[in-house]
Amino acid sequence: MALGRLLEGFITILVGVNLIPSVADQISTATSGNVTGSSATILNLVTLFFALGIMVAGVNIAVGGLQDVGLI
Repeated sequence: MALGRLLEGFITILVGVNLIPSVADQISTATSGNVTGSSATILNLVTLFFALGIMVAGVNIAVGGLQDVGLI
């Protein structure tokens, strides 16, 4: 059971990392339009927050698996 949760965490990170270029391409397409000022800055940060969210989700799943085993 714990090994499954560890694998889920790593798979979550792997899928998220593979989706980052697609998200970055969509953001660059959106910013090439009529987005200016602070809206453009916030829109450029979406890729960063997506990466942080994927990383936090994967680490939380993996830590939960380690807690099930009793290593943490």
